Amino acid sequence: MRERRSEQERRHAREFERFVAGAAGRLLHTATLLTGEPAARPAPAAEELLLRALSRTYADWDRLRGDDPYAHTRRELAARFARTARSHRRPRGGPLDRLSPQERLVLVLRFHEDLAEEQTAAQLGLPADRVHTLCLHALSEMRSRRTGPAPFPETASAPETDAASETGSTPAPAPAPAPAPAPGTTSDPTAP
Repeated sequence: MRERRSEQERRHAREFERFVAGAAGRLLHTATLLTGEPAARPAPAAEELLLRALSRTYADWDRLRGDDPYAHTRRELAARFARTARSHRRPRGGPLDRLSPQERLVLVLRFHEDLAEEQTAAQLGLPADRVHTLCLHALSEMRSRRTGPAPFPETASAPETDAASETGSTPAPAPAPAPAPAPGTTSDPTAP
């Protein structure tokens, strides 16, 4: 009896190790987005959050029969993050750190984990309308505080005064110059 149990435990440990090897990267990225830490540096809060979620998944491994272990770990990750949201309020330099923990959680589940509003609402125990509102507010906040260069930088050239600019229409952009042919070659594709 003891041999059969230890063999079963070894089999479960191997299955869990394979699961972690395949899913840990994406789950760590999810945890990093949730905690608001930058992905380029070590993320101790995200690693701790993921470690605790994986520990719970391992403890529940026997009871998962037929359930998706990734979904189970994601639910545990979200639940643990929600329970510890107060510790994740201060900015840490990550892409979502300016959002509230609840907004981060909704955005990550909706867009990074690709869950529908209804699934997100069910997982968080919120009405779907509240998830929708949180998502819209978070997206609006992200758009309003964009950092970095403008998507279409203005040129420093003098304003044009041709007929097109006087009528209010925008002139067509100038065509890009053709690349110069390599030395020793010709630009005529039909030439031998």
